[in-house]
Amino acid sequence: MSNTVKTINPTTEEQLNEYTLLSTDEANKAVDQADEVFQQWKLTTTEERAKLLNKMADVIEANKDEIVTLMVDEMGKVKEQGYQEVELCAGICRYSAEQGPSLLADEERDYEPGKAIVSYRPIGVILGIQPWNFPLYQVIRYSASNLMAGNVTVLKHAANVFGMAVKIQEMYEEAGFPKGAYQSLLIDGEAASELIKHPKVRGVSFTGSDGVGKKVGASAAENVKISVLELGSNDAYVVLDDADIDVAVKACVTGRVINNGETCVSAKRFIVTEKNYEAFKTAFVEGMKALKMDDPNLEGTDIGPMAREDLRDKLHDQVTESLKAGATCLIGGEVPDRKGYFYPATVLENVGAGSPAYDDELFGPVASLIKAKDDEDAMRIANDSRYGLGGGIFSKNEDKAIELARDVFDTGMININGYGLAHPNLPFGGVKESGYGREHGGFGMREFVNVKAIMVTQ
Repeated sequence: MSNTVKTINPTTEEQLNEYTLLSTDEANKAVDQADEVFQQWKLTTTEERAKLLNKMADVIEANKDEIVTLMVDEMGKVKEQGYQEVELCAGICRYSAEQGPSLLADEERDYEPGKAIVSYRPIGVILGIQPWNFPLYQVIRYSASNLMAGNVTVLKHAANVFGMAVKIQEMYEEAGFPKGAYQSLLIDGEAASELIKHPKVRGVSFTGSDGVGKKVGASAAENVKISVLELGSNDAYVVLDDADIDVAVKACVTGRVINNGETCVSAKRFIVTEKNYEAFKTAFVEGMKALKMDDPNLEGTDIGPMAREDLRDKLHDQVTESLKAGATCLIGGEVPDRKGYFYPATVLENVGAGSPAYDDELFGPVASLIKAKDDEDAMRIANDSRYGLGGGIFSKNEDKAIELARDVFDTGMININGYGLAHPNLPFGGVKESGYGREHGGFGMREFVNVKAIMVTQ
């Protein structure tokens, strides 16, 4: 088995770079080094950590052009969206710095016969296993909150974005973090699985497919490690009887093809009541047809290539299987005859249970249209999924939509009359087979801490 990894530009299909994987012994030594750094890092004040995170935000912004070039070259992200990702990551660092000291401060509690203190203490080395689709954001999301909490981090990034992995470590060190507080380990999945068992790894943060996530969660549990899992989804966007169709179509087109459709929390299943189905379908298909698929470097490109050839081929297989199961294709659905791992904007209808377009996650620009009888049926279909990460509701009755979102929709995050990605001040995470645990909004800073009770008798 080769100990090297080649990164490939998905637009040109040309090799970008070649990296040598760490040996198991080298990976274990990196964890040991991280633990040594932790013994001092855990004693720093939250104010000291916040200062470094603010500096990290500055470094990210100063390196934005190089970062975006890596995103475009390594995984085909549309250039404009790359700059949006950079901005989000700088915001996460600053939010963590601003909120961290108060969120992690000791709390006094009533205790007889004396006083009690609740303290949020770091636990050690946190292993991150992160995907390629948001190659900066996924890493910053987990690492910034943990470094703020006083933990240290080692990352296994996806092999096709190893250039970004190297760059992120360089930026953390440029910002002034101790060498070893954050490390990008160039390892494969097998080595990462072994690191979960390392006695000095105290927690695991994983983002990826539900299949791999179940194995990561099981291994973490077997070794009594805390884990946070952010897995896939087939998010439902529900268009109710009283929806504004223009608003719904605009948001749904954006939500389906953002990041070339390769987003865990993108809109994937579009559930529309009978009353609005034909009007929505007509406008939605026109909106998808109008999208420009081209080189992600070019201004005006809406959809770039998929990140890897195997991912493009898997998506096409899912479309083919869905058609065999009874779905019909309104646009797209064919692999284009051109260089690059492109897949066109595709709309399927007559999608039913038992087909990939209904049951599974289609990680690319493919939309599933599903007709519901009425509002109640639409919400039933939305919840008819093993996943529960995000979702959306379109209705002119805001109070009704909020009630459905709060009490009926079985998912972690819900957009009403719009579409949005992550926000630093709001919790991010799901339920069911979309995983558990929360990131952002301060919640991620308390996922991997020892909530310590100190009781003083006076």
